[in-house]
Amino acid sequence: MKLSARQWLIHGSLFVVTFLTATVAGSLYADVKTDGIITYLMGGWVFSVPLMAILLTHEMGHYLFGRRHYLDVTPPYFIPAPPPLGTFGAFIRIRSPIPDRQTLIEVGACGPIAGALVALPILMLGMVLSEAKPIVEPAKGFALGSSIILELFSLIRFGHLTSDAHVALHPTALAAWFGLFVTAMNLLPIGQLDGGHVIYALFGQRAAGKISIIVFAVLIPCGILLWPGWFVFALLAFLLGLKHPPPLDPYVPLERSGYLLGWFAIVLFILAFIPVPISVIE
Repeated sequence: MKLSARQWLIHGSLFVVTFLTATVAGSLYADVKTDGIITYLMGGWVFSVPLMAILLTHEMGHYLFGRRHYLDVTPPYFIPAPPPLGTFGAFIRIRSPIPDRQTLIEVGACGPIAGALVALPILMLGMVLSEAKPIVEPAKGFALGSSIILELFSLIRFGHLTSDAHVALHPTALAAWFGLFVTAMNLLPIGQLDGGHVIYALFGQRAAGKISIIVFAVLIPCGILLWPGWFVFALLAFLLGLKHPPPLDPYVPLERSGYLLGWFAIVLFILAFIPVPISVIE
């Protein structure tokens, strides 16, 4: 479907505003010291540019594969957020039914996979720019959680895990952290999230429904024991719907490439998942 000039203006304006709010957030992370607004904002691009690149690539993965299958899909809607977040991410709308499981898994999995392929080299660059210092005493404040990917990159860069030293992430590494966090959240195997698309295409309606309910149920104790934010994700998943609608023809068999994409997405979810994304150190 061809977009009107007004619709392109909406998409473009949201992108620009989100880039600005992400840049302001990046200036906070970079701890820019200046009285000039231009100089201040210039310091935030090391966070906003890589973060927007990850988010844009993620959504364009969905968009391009949707167009490849002749679906009526919109360009990405970016969601600005006040600092220190900068953005609540982005999304596309699919306004036509999904024809089969192969289309479902390609559209669902290629977004997070594409975003991760951009996030990984950005994370490595950011880790090169980051510093690791011996832990003298626990620092007070907020601490970001770690994933298997972050621990592997810490081993490559510093020769030890993040728990063995205080790793001060450069804003570029922080952008990759946010990007991979968004990737893992989208790949939660529940409802109509990207992960929900993947498990439906791989295992079918009945198994996907059971997995979705189990994951939703697990999020509740995780909110109590690990991180209160899991309550928010559980609520959002419930509002979006735990049941995945079937494609037009659910009986068309999945191709080999579909299985490879699906299992690659599952492995990516495991590697990028952060059990305790944010913790408070008192």
